[in-house]
Amino acid sequence: MNKHVIKHGYKVAESLYNLVEHEVLPGTGIDSEGFWQTLAYIFDEFIPKNQALLVTREHMQAKIDAWHLDHKNQPFEQQKYQQFLSDIGYLIEEQDDFSISTSYVDEEVATVAGPQLVVPLMNARFALNAANARWGSLYDALYGTDVIGEDNGAGVTKNYNAIRGARVQAYARRFLDDVIPLTQGSHIEVTSYQVANGKLVVTLQNGEQVSLVNQEKFVAFKGDKQNPSAILFKNNGLHIEIKIDPSMPVAKTDPASVADIILESALSTIQDCEDSIAAVDGEDKTAVYRNWLGLMKGDLKETLKKNGATITRELNGDRTYTGLDEQELTLPGRSLLFVRNVGHLMTNDAVLTVDNEEVPEGILDGLITTLISLHDLKGNSKYKNSRQGSIYIVKPKMHGPEEVAFSNELFTRIEAGLGLATNTIKMGIMDEERRTSVNLKECIRAAKNRLAFINTGFLDRTGDEIHTSMQAGPMARKELMKNEKWISAYENRNVRIGLQTGLKGKAQIGKGMWAIPDEMSAMLSTKIAHPQSGANCAWVPSPTAATLHVLHYHKVNVADIQGAMLEQFSESNNDDDLSDLLTIPLLQNQEALSVEDIQNELDNNVQGLLGYVVRWIDHGTGCSKVPDINNVGRMEDRATLRISSQHICNWLHHGLLSKEQVMESLKRMAAVVDLQNITDAAYIPMAPNFDSNIAFNAAMDLIFKGKEQPSGYTEPLLHQRRIELKAVN
Repeated sequence: MNKHVIKHGYKVAESLYNLVEHEVLPGTGIDSEGFWQTLAYIFDEFIPKNQALLVTREHMQAKIDAWHLDHKNQPFEQQKYQQFLSDIGYLIEEQDDFSISTSYVDEEVATVAGPQLVVPLMNARFALNAANARWGSLYDALYGTDVIGEDNGAGVTKNYNAIRGARVQAYARRFLDDVIPLTQGSHIEVTSYQVANGKLVVTLQNGEQVSLVNQEKFVAFKGDKQNPSAILFKNNGLHIEIKIDPSMPVAKTDPASVADIILESALSTIQDCEDSIAAVDGEDKTAVYRNWLGLMKGDLKETLKKNGATITRELNGDRTYTGLDEQELTLPGRSLLFVRNVGHLMTNDAVLTVDNEEVPEGILDGLITTLISLHDLKGNSKYKNSRQGSIYIVKPKMHGPEEVAFSNELFTRIEAGLGLATNTIKMGIMDEERRTSVNLKECIRAAKNRLAFINTGFLDRTGDEIHTSMQAGPMARKELMKNEKWISAYENRNVRIGLQTGLKGKAQIGKGMWAIPDEMSAMLSTKIAHPQSGANCAWVPSPTAATLHVLHYHKVNVADIQGAMLEQFSESNNDDDLSDLLTIPLLQNQEALSVEDIQNELDNNVQGLLGYVVRWIDHGTGCSKVPDINNVGRMEDRATLRISSQHICNWLHHGLLSKEQVMESLKRMAAVVDLQNITDAAYIPMAPNFDSNIAFNAAMDLIFKGKEQPSGYTEPLLHQRRIELKAVN
């Protein structure tokens, strides 16, 4: 256990105390004793409120469980069910229309649509990679992924493959033709780009000089006008740079000596303290906060070895160009950074009460991440995160308007304690719990003066759907869950309510993650649906994916889509989708399931659960690409684990599975996961020593104790087992 320093009745882990005292507070203008006093006041005020909210969750769930048991074996009546939810205060009546009044919001959030990364803040290298993913090479993104086929000699080879390279060049030029077309001809035919009289002059292979259909899209350049090294365009608010460098190998095969197409890609990044990390104690939390401090002070660095060479990664600088007015144009070199705090449930020994009770982790996160962010606001970094002077905090796993109001009140109190103007902290609401989805309008109202973000989280939302209706009956098969009625209602309502409450031009409406990072061709085919739905950001699993997904935002003008949707909403009644949202995704015709169907569903869930848990427990890895039962790498975090564990619990509870069957699958799939990790020298096999393997026991806990876990969350059991492992290592 950490050593602690007593400050105003609270015991602060020595590692956290030293970080705050010696690295965070200097330069903020905040007095040491004043800060610790503020921390104590806020804990005194908000810990009881936090606990009361968790009790409300328990009472709500108990009433829902009892209702389903009371109505067991009776025909399900949707109207009676919804009336019951209203009677217990789960479903709240919507009040008058309103619009959010959030101000001082950066353009990456308010007006420019584009991809968003989510990255584990506990890993400095990943945090830096994501922050630097504001700009990405389209050539690299195409060359290294399955977007470009490998047929007819175009495979990925050890050395540069000119055939594949030619396909990349052609693909990129077709993209330019689509979004910045020429008055005649194609970018494929260009032999030179030059600047004259504030306009772009383009020479084709036939010697003809042409220009852009829309000259306003040309905004800047680098180098000499007659021989520029870069040409900068702007389309739908996003920048495109044509990089010209005859010395580059790829440019030698290009008539215009184009070396690359650089795209503004990940406009924003969520640096995550929550689902994608494994921070179980004060030592871990200190490491997370230190990385956030490095990002806010601009001095975060990470040294690693790659191909035998030592590389130091640090934050990218800004990008400078010459504008058409001959003045220097500077563009941000890094993503706008959000920080995702922990929700209301978990506690951490980073700070203890006088009775040695752990404090709520979400309250601690709010205090420390805001304090650290003062370095950005006060100009203590050579870089600027928010040019509007705001702090962006995403709050996950809130259940309903009362919990959002609690976070809003907490942020107001933190601002006052740290001398900040009210609403300096901008809130992101994760719409990922059922009680938030059904009351989304009132949740937004509770944070209407600081709301900057709403986002659908299909994975956690599915886990909560299963847990909330655990007693209603066996749930639909996991793979078919996306076809259920509630899903489309959930995704559509999120955009509709967001737009109707005034988020257009003020805040992000986000969509969820593309979870298969090796299948970029499929992502390009399907993820365009997100901007087409009216969402102005969507999550991607990597910088490469951001560079590819941004192609969609060049093709789709999200602001126009949102404007058209608002007109449509004003002409129609949109209240009918609430019943769809509350339609429980029960398994239909369960008698039609074969023994093989049931076993396959179980094995799939168990393998995914084990593959994630063993990394979480043994290595403290909260998010990674985990091979599924078919050896397809999928991005996994606690949200995917919540689904798998709750689905098994549900089928086990309703008799589709037996405990013996689940144990047999656990042991058999453990051997599969062991084999999938055989090349990892640090991996600890689960088989055959199941009884003594902590990770395997954690997996059993999640299944056999999962039904009783609050909201079906996996964190309490994972933290308990990770702490157990750390104690013996």
